[in-house]
Amino acid sequence: MAYPKVQLLPDQDRRLRAGHPWAYSNELRMDAAAKALPPGEPVCLYTADGRRLALAQFNPHSLIAARLLTRNTDATIDATFLERRLARALRLRERLFERPYYRLVHAEADGLPGLVIDRSGDVLVCQLNSAGMAALEGPLLEALEGVLAPAAVVLRNDSPVRELEGLATEVRVVKGALTPPIELEENGLTFLADPLEGQKTGWYFDQRENRAFVAPLGRGQRVLDLYSYSAGFGLAAAAAGAASVLAVDRSQQGLDLAEASAARNDLASVLSVERREAFAALDELAAAKERFGLVIADPPAFVRSKKELKPGLRGYRKLARAAATLVGEEGFLAIACCSHNVAPDAFADEVRRGLRDAGRSGRLIRQAGAGPDHPSHPALPESAYLKFLVYALA
Repeated sequence: MAYPKVQLLPDQDRRLRAGHPWAYSNELRMDAAAKALPPGEPVCLYTADGRRLALAQFNPHSLIAARLLTRNTDATIDATFLERRLARALRLRERLFERPYYRLVHAEADGLPGLVIDRSGDVLVCQLNSAGMAALEGPLLEALEGVLAPAAVVLRNDSPVRELEGLATEVRVVKGALTPPIELEENGLTFLADPLEGQKTGWYFDQRENRAFVAPLGRGQRVLDLYSYSAGFGLAAAAAGAASVLAVDRSQQGLDLAEASAARNDLASVLSVERREAFAALDELAAAKERFGLVIADPPAFVRSKKELKPGLRGYRKLARAAATLVGEEGFLAIACCSHNVAPDAFADEVRRGLRDAGRSGRLIRQAGAGPDHPSHPALPESAYLKFLVYALA
């Protein structure tokens, strides 16, 4: 079908031709016709000399004005189009995982810009984070029904990025009845999650492989799980034979889920929880000269925009110093960064500085990102947001 025409400015099509999935507003001819288009409208992008380039979601009010959907300019953006993309995403996950607990769609990397879907069995938790995807809500739900016929679908449309798209925030159950918590499986354990009021979509599938790697490092040791939320790291370590696990987080809801999950896995005797701000807990534990064989620090993003980069990097250095102080002799430190504005080298350098400040040295034994159900777009470094480092400290 014929979609509205939006034209790139002269010499502004190079990034798109090189594979980038976005066009910024300053790269487009934002004339009166373009500015009048409704946010989320599918458009056909044209080069300055009039050649058709791609179909995209368009938002005249956003810095990221066009998000590419397909370079087939003869395509129709409808439920059938979405169903094909969802089926492709599903086939990949079914090759990667035996059980249906994973991120099903990871936005641009899966060819569905602005869309995140996490799957926990027959429950789907969706985030429609762009105006274009919000406009496709009806066809998307139709496509999900055709591909998976889930028992329940939740729209967790409460991400702050929606505000940048001019979208309201909301949480809705659009199919089925849901009474949290729900169960999910990871690395042989059963966890409880709340897809309605929990953080993000209720669970952090991105750390699955990192949790599996870290867990045995705490065998027979005291383990400290900082910014634990529902203690995914700590309970994995408990199941691998940790002597004790202390989970620290500000969210009582997350800690309640942690205790319920511990009970479900017969690990309640190993886990203790403390509702505290992480740095306050670190100071108190250091003052008491507490030591742990494994310390895990998985904080929320310290850098949410480029203007926060310098103070955020100082925060990661401070965290690494304080956490390393609590690691016992020949113990381990695992530390993460989910700020997409922080480059991997910059994060690693701040952690190195923090270890030096703590008077510790160490061997880097793991440098990783998110699991394979969180693929990255090769032309979009922002999609490879997670950095995860594990050190064996001396």
